[in-house]
Amino acid sequence: MAGDGPREAGRMVQRQLQSRGITDRRVIAAMSQVPRHRFAAAASRSGCYGDHPVAIGFRQTMSQPFMVGLMTELLSLTGGERVLEVGTGSGYQTAILAELAGHVWSIEIIPALQDRAKRVLADLGYANIDFRTGDGALGWRDEAPFDRILVAAASAAVPSPLVEQLADGGVMLIPIGAEDGYQVMTTIRRCGGATRTVRGVDCRFVPLRTPSAAAGAAGGEPG
Repeated sequence: MAGDGPREAGRMVQRQLQSRGITDRRVIAAMSQVPRHRFAAAASRSGCYGDHPVAIGFRQTMSQPFMVGLMTELLSLTGGERVLEVGTGSGYQTAILAELAGHVWSIEIIPALQDRAKRVLADLGYANIDFRTGDGALGWRDEAPFDRILVAAASAAVPSPLVEQLADGGVMLIPIGAEDGYQVMTTIRRCGGATRTVRGVDCRFVPLRTPSAAAGAAGGEPG
């Protein structure tokens, strides 16, 4: 797979992103370069460039390439932003953010997942990422405010600590809806003390885990 990675990534970007309207050149370049297969569990690597989410163990997934591209494009990153990522997961979205932003702070509630992602990201040479294991709904108050917040898990409502940690002029993306069905990708923009919410495409994400739920998930197969 290693030798086929660049070709598979290029085909993925052309067929799954550009054909569906993703036009941000920086997003396209990053997703063409980052080796997605490095972040997949061993059993899933052969199909990890396909048009679908990929299991990474612990009942979690690496998001579908199109959804990664769409969310990243909606963040409108220019290169210097402070970004909070809620849900490190496989680390693939983390790598894309690190390619395009100034610095990334990434929170994951399942320690084994974050440890695996940290090893891959370090091996690929990323130095502009800090990690925390814990409840992502609480954000990372010590490092706030953030220019961008990306939540890679579904929530029934927007966690208020994340809104409070969003910088003036900042943008947050979060899937909102019931965890047992489809959600709506929601964009929240902060202007002073007010926020503006825009509903986007339907999507389907794993739920945002609380500490108690994560303890149960940690009993799953690591993949």
